[in-house]
Amino acid sequence: MVSLLTSRQRKALRMAGQFVAPYRWRVIGALLALLFTAGITLSMGQGIRLLVDQGLATQSPAALNRSIGFFFGLVLALAVGTFTRFYLVSWIGERFVADIRKRVFDHLIQLHPGFYETNRSSEIQSRLTADTTLLQSVIGSSLSMALRNGIMLVGGIVLLFITNPKLTGIVLLALPLVLAPILIFGRRVRRLSRQSQDRIADVGSYVGETLGQIKTVQAYNHQAQDRLRFAGTVEGAFETARKRIAQRAWLITLVIVLVLGAVGTMLWVGGMDVIGGRISPGDLAAFVFYSLIVGAAFGAISEVIGELQSAAGAAERIAELLQARNEIMPPQQDRVVLPDRVSGRLEMRNVRFAYPTRPHIPALDGVSLEVRPGETLALVGPSGAGKTTVFELLLRFFDPQEGSILVEGLPLQRLDPADLRRCFALVSQNPALFFGNVEDNIRYGRPDASQAEVEAAARAAYAHEFIMRLPEGYKTHLGEGGIGLSGGQRQRLAIARALLVDAPILLLDEATSALDAESEHLIQQALPALMSGRTTLVIAHRLATVQNADRIAVMDHGRLVAIGTHSQLVVSNPLYARLAELQFGAQEAIEETGEVSR
Repeated sequence: MVSLLTSRQRKALRMAGQFVAPYRWRVIGALLALLFTAGITLSMGQGIRLLVDQGLATQSPAALNRSIGFFFGLVLALAVGTFTRFYLVSWIGERFVADIRKRVFDHLIQLHPGFYETNRSSEIQSRLTADTTLLQSVIGSSLSMALRNGIMLVGGIVLLFITNPKLTGIVLLALPLVLAPILIFGRRVRRLSRQSQDRIADVGSYVGETLGQIKTVQAYNHQAQDRLRFAGTVEGAFETARKRIAQRAWLITLVIVLVLGAVGTMLWVGGMDVIGGRISPGDLAAFVFYSLIVGAAFGAISEVIGELQSAAGAAERIAELLQARNEIMPPQQDRVVLPDRVSGRLEMRNVRFAYPTRPHIPALDGVSLEVRPGETLALVGPSGAGKTTVFELLLRFFDPQEGSILVEGLPLQRLDPADLRRCFALVSQNPALFFGNVEDNIRYGRPDASQAEVEAAARAAYAHEFIMRLPEGYKTHLGEGGIGLSGGQRQRLAIARALLVDAPILLLDEATSALDAESEHLIQQALPALMSGRTTLVIAHRLATVQNADRIAVMDHGRLVAIGTHSQLVVSNPLYARLAELQFGAQEAIEETGEVSR
């Protein structure tokens, strides 16, 4: 049986075994209960034989009472064994899924961001939910059914031989005819089951993507196209499922015809033996009972085998996630621990980097840059110049292909990523808010912060006033992604979160881009005090927000083309001068137009 499995399926089985291993005693208990119930069910054939030969044939009420009493004893024992088996097997299934979901999530949350560039998060969610639910169903039900019917099959065949070898030979002649379609159709079902799970993941992925951007969908009246695309995705999933169902239906049909055909032939031969006096009616009744058990076991196994094939596909998909390798790992040796409070000295030496999905397009091409402790350095340049990439490399979301990056003079590769990242506070251009209340979102980087510290950070970010106007103040629950708040409000919450962390290095990626004029003015007034004592890197497209930075680094096409103060760059760098002319020249024209109109 193992030789029939692919290497990926063997890995999936080993993975399942690792998750079940901690509960081996419960597994043993479930197996014992399963053996007990199977044995009781098989013993009922002897009860039927006694009932016919001693209770009915002898016309004795006492013998009938004994036979019925024995039968009811078996029923009671079967009920107790079934309760134990069902509870233990279901418990193992639920525990298995809970453990595997935790393990997969713990693994996913540690993977480097590059993994998510090549894998859709919605498909990963499908594996974590739909696939694990399928495994729970199989382990908590189908696998138990398969084992039970396997035992019944073997035990039934043994008792058939004991009861009547000649009739058993007729039943066994049908076995090769039954096994052949199971092997042939089972292989097709396994392949189609994997495809079906992939198509289901496509459906879930499309739903998540569309509903997550519902405002854009409706703003562009894209509903009709989305309905067509989704219908195509659903129909693709249906067609794959239809093929799988057809294969399983053929499998079940052939098994029923062949097994029950063999049983019918056996009944005719056995009936002739009873008429000829060669066997007793009780022996024939017991033999029919065992034949039905064997036939039902074959039928049940042929049905369950499809579910087991689906589970094998699901286990493969989950195993793929667990086998995904994290490219950003703590060093195994020569690890260095940063001091509790770093000075904020940063350095990039001839850094070259290209994203994994665009390996031939350099995002940074030979960038060398030094940031002094406590300095405010602005990164400016056209879109795609590599400014955000600098932040991602500093946070070690990726490692450069060439060159080195240092914090406090230490290469990032010698630091634990968690130790490195505690030194940074990031405010991104599109602030990330999570489902929960306002207070939880501000406290995201410091779960142990007091209420007073949360409010102080909110006041410093000029967020306190609008928070207090919310229905429940700091306890107000936010929708997914902070839906319901304006862009400026979301940005101020993100700034408050960064302030609360109180990290020595502040990364501001267009941190004021989403603020209205009044909020931006207030934030600009507060920023000098907030940046005091911190090394601050600011990405800005609006040069007015960074004119007063200690230095401004001009980037273009992944290269550092100039560095200096605003006044120096306006004179010395054509790119910066052109950006300044476009922005400040336009602003002056607007102001002059306003003067004329007045």
